[in-house]
Amino acid sequence: MAKNTICLWFDKDAEEAARFYAETFPDSAVGAAIRAPGDYPDGKQGDVLVVEFTVAGVPCIGLNGGPTFKHNEAFSFQISTEDQEETDRYWNAIVGNGGQESECGWCKDKWGISWQITPRVLMEAMSAGGAEAKRAFDAMMKMQKIDVAAIEAARRG
Repeated sequence: MAKNTICLWFDKDAEEAARFYAETFPDSAVGAAIRAPGDYPDGKQGDVLVVEFTVAGVPCIGLNGGPTFKHNEAFSFQISTEDQEETDRYWNAIVGNGGQESECGWCKDKWGISWQITPRVLMEAMSAGGAEAKRAFDAMMKMQKIDVAAIEAARRG
C-alpha cells in the first residue's frame, strides 16, 4: 500500500465503484478486496470491507462503511483531458452510468463522488491571466460539460 492513500467511504458498493473507475480511466486498476473478519455495524463477517484500487495513477481504498457519511463537492477527482473527444468520453461514462451533471465541468457519479472533467485548454487559458483568462472563465461559467471549441474561441476573443 502507498504511504498516502485516498480513502473513499461507500455505503456498500466500493468494489463496484472501483471496477467502474478501472474500466473508465487509464492507469487505473482494482487490487485486493479485503473481507471483514467479523460483523460490524453495517455489515457481516465475510462482506467486502475494503477495496484497494487506483484511479488515473492515484492510490485509493474504498471502505464499505455504511450509510452514515455521504460524499460532497468538498472532495473531487480532477481529470485533465486533451480534447473534446476525451472530455466527452469521461463525462458520458460518469453521467451515463447513473451520475448527474453539474456546472463548470463538474459531474457526480452514481456513488456521489464528484469529478471535474477539465480540458487542458481551459487550465492553460486560466493560467494565461488577464483578458484571455477572463473570457475563458466567463465562457466556462455558462457550461455544464466543458466545450473545448467554445473555450478556444473565448481565448482568442
